Amino acid sequence: MSPDILPRNFYLGPVLQVARNLLGMRLVHYDQGERLAGIILETEAYDGQQDLACHARVGKTRRNEVMFGPAGHAYIYFTYGMHWCLNCVTGEEGYAAAVLIRSILPVEGIATIAKRRSKVERPEWCNGPAKLTHALGIDGQLNGVDLCDINSPLIIEKGDDIPDQWIQSLPRVGINSVPEPWRSKPWRLHANLPPDWEKT
Repeated sequence: MSPDILPRNFYLGPVLQVARNLLGMRLVHYDQGERLAGIILETEAYDGQQDLACHARVGKTRRNEVMFGPAGHAYIYFTYGMHWCLNCVTGEEGYAAAVLIRSILPVEGIATIAKRRSKVERPEWCNGPAKLTHALGIDGQLNGVDLCDINSPLIIEKGDDIPDQWIQSLPRVGINSVPEPWRSKPWRLHANLPPDWEKT
């Protein structure tokens, strides 16, 4: 394994811990030989079958079976008939928890990302889960890939630590039909980077 790739044990902790620790890490997709990457700025935690906002709440299905597998794998699902969303499976096998990657700051493969996201301004390129998968060329063909495998086209590398004071805890998005307390749990973590962050 490359020393830069996050190891399996990174993903074995509680899902909220993993969601926090992913902030500042570097999401990388090798797309047709080109390396496209971004710094993870926002995540959402989904905590197993008891979490009524989690796909696992209905039990194991063909769609969500990757969530029930080993930690450190990509769970990629299709939504609204047009969008792909990327998640990282966490915790012990069979528990079915995952972290949704909601936003990244693009840092590699900028020309390709700009072309794919040409209809919107740069701040809008990757500030949503479907936006970042479109920008990086991530789709359902990558569902189930091992994020810890050096030969995987999709990996997450070690990045920079983001201080707690830069992070907001907010309710998750798009779950208005989910009952309380799950609807209001502050399990969306957003990093507010200062303008000079890359220089610090």
